[in-house]
Amino acid sequence: MSEDTYKTIVAPSEGIYTEKRSKFIAMAFPVRTVDEIKVHLEACQKKYYDARHVCYAYMLGHERKDFRANDNGEPSGTAGKPILGQINSNELTDILIVVVRYFGGIKLGTSGLIQAYKAAAAEAIAAAEFVERTVDDVVSFLFEYPFMNDVMRVVKEMNPEIVQQAYDMDCSMTLRIRRSMMPALKARLEKVETLRYPE
Repeated sequence: MSEDTYKTIVAPSEGIYTEKRSKFIAMAFPVRTVDEIKVHLEACQKKYYDARHVCYAYMLGHERKDFRANDNGEPSGTAGKPILGQINSNELTDILIVVVRYFGGIKLGTSGLIQAYKAAAAEAIAAAEFVERTVDDVVSFLFEYPFMNDVMRVVKEMNPEIVQQAYDMDCSMTLRIRRSMMPALKARLEKVETLRYPE
């Protein structure tokens, strides 16, 4: 993957793994914020209120620096870490994986737990559809109305997403484009004579 793309999942997916009568239900969710993560976690805790453990791991942001693993009462490092390991080995981000465990009466031991949480997370990932997204940057600028055609020509040729536009005596526009294309877009826009960036 190039520096301005990242891989995530398109929609929620689910996997189930059983080991010595313990049942592990794994759910993967596409997420962008910690608030979204909290909503999914609360929903899972409500839905599986009778489960012994609701463990999870998440990774946020294209730089993959914002992450967390939670064992939810399992021995330290036996649940959240192996789930996070699966996110990492698949190079995914903007993802939350929750694994719910129903205890089957037979203890699995630490290595058994690690293997079970890893396998359950892998099942949820295997069921997911991946998408490669671009890391986008945004630019806002102002220009005078007579230069509208010049600006729109650049927009048409470089095809950025128009996030916001307003036409008055002064026109304002906000564009979003893939990070690697931003320098070229700015260079083209700066050739439009009256263009300036807001303070």
